[in-house]
Amino acid sequence: MGSQMIIRIDDEKKEIFYRLARMEGKTASEKVREMVDGYIERSDIGPVIDSLWERIGQKTREKGFTEADIEKTIRKVRKSR
Repeated sequence: MGSQMIIRIDDEKKEIFYRLARMEGKTASEKVREMVDGYIERSDIGPVIDSLWERIGQKTREKGFTEADIEKTIRKVRKSR
């Protein structure tokens, strides 16, 4: 398993959290790991950006554009600025 993370939480919420986790048949650590995993999954835009670039690449290939075409267009746009 990985490293530890220490958090501060008031006693009442801690007891409620432990009780709710036990009701699901899980430990508090398992629930925290699930919540952290969910947060990262919802918040990490890296996979979204990767998917976007892949779709852009696929569309440009389908339309017959080459790397040279793209480089030429970039130079043209930069020159016009």
